[in-house]
Amino acid sequence: MKFSLIAPLLISQAAAFTFVTQPHRFQTKLYEDKPGKINFEKDLDSPKVVTQEKLEAGDKKVYCRCWQSGTFPLCDGSHVKHNEETGDNVGPLIVSVAKGE
Repeated sequence: MKFSLIAPLLISQAAAFTFVTQPHRFQTKLYEDKPGKINFEKDLDSPKVVTQEKLEAGDKKVYCRCWQSGTFPLCDGSHVKHNEETGDNVGPLIVSVAKGE
């Protein structure tokens, strides 16, 4: 299987597991008016937000899992403030592809 097919699969599975298993952990000041909702900015008229990227050998990407990144879907460290305010421990998803030999 090509590396370009593995990364999107890993990302989707990790994101699905994170949000489905513990949705209550994402309740912050931003979400008081709509409990359970986490996306208030990205592609709101789309039925779901999907991101697909092709990673080449040696590439590394750091993806947001808190939905508060200003560079979503990439992480900008916004989870640090979220964790301080809520006592949560959410962090980014890091995906890397080994360099070809």
